[in-house]
Amino acid sequence: MNIRKLQLVLITSGVFIFTACKKQDIQGNVPESKKESSIALTKQTALLNYNLSNWMSFLPDTTSIAQVSIPGTHDSGARFEPVSGTAKCQELTIAEQLSAGVRFLDVRCRHINNTFAIHHDLVYQNLNYSDVLKACIDFLNANPSETIIMSVKEEYTATGNTRSFEDTFDAYVQENASKWDLGTGISRISALRGKIKLLRRFSSGKAKGIDATQWADNTTFDINNPAANLKIQDEYRVANTDTKWTRIRTLLDAAHQDTSNRLYINFGSGYKPLIFGIPDIRTVNNFINPKITAFFGGNPSGKYGVMPLDFVTSDLARGIIKSNFNPAL
Repeated sequence: MNIRKLQLVLITSGVFIFTACKKQDIQGNVPESKKESSIALTKQTALLNYNLSNWMSFLPDTTSIAQVSIPGTHDSGARFEPVSGTAKCQELTIAEQLSAGVRFLDVRCRHINNTFAIHHDLVYQNLNYSDVLKACIDFLNANPSETIIMSVKEEYTATGNTRSFEDTFDAYVQENASKWDLGTGISRISALRGKIKLLRRFSSGKAKGIDATQWADNTTFDINNPAANLKIQDEYRVANTDTKWTRIRTLLDAAHQDTSNRLYINFGSGYKPLIFGIPDIRTVNNFINPKITAFFGGNPSGKYGVMPLDFVTSDLARGIIKSNFNPAL
């Protein structure tokens, strides 16, 4: 090989090696400044394209669900009541809630004849678990960038069953197994897109979803598992609405300041006990929801945890969602 040909080979090889190294640096070792620029670009893109059905698509894949402000609904299927103010918690259907930006559902299931019927205590809600799942799966198929955290709790009295609550739940999961994330940890968005993440409030013979079976009654409490840590405010018997708001605000501040992977769940819902213990849901809701609207209307930026609410609206959800991106969103 003459000198001129040798020079040409060396130059070509050098260009190839340099290009390969640059490509590897871009794909595998993204500098921190580039990551920050990418997140900033995500926020800027969200300003232009964000809507309530796809807002999670603008969250970076590496984001943990514990680092997101998430609008939710308490007693998500409770839309009917025998007496005004006693059982109804939502105006919107499950499908409408999801389209309004809700990504946390609180689903209460009565186990009856080896199926789940949606109840609020003793009141059947003219809805079955299969209806809830259809609304969720239809939504995720149409919006594969999103995820739904679903709290599942056994409600009221079981009757007519030949198997356990867990067995019936497993049967529902098997109908659309690919749509579920039953991992026990608090996951990143990348693992959850297009799926339902289980928050389990029923007993199970094996590890299944985020374990929230140590749920305390009518208080603010911690659940610490090997795979997941949670802090929850669920003070639902409300003697004083100012006190309830103080509890909510305290947890909002705690969630905002916490840089760990602890999941905060902060219920805005509750009822005021009337004579003979009759619940008055509307009085609490009419006080708390405007407070939440005002808080998020002040354009806070950052994460504030999951906020399950009664009588959610798209405006309420939008205020919470905005805090994930930019005060101007």
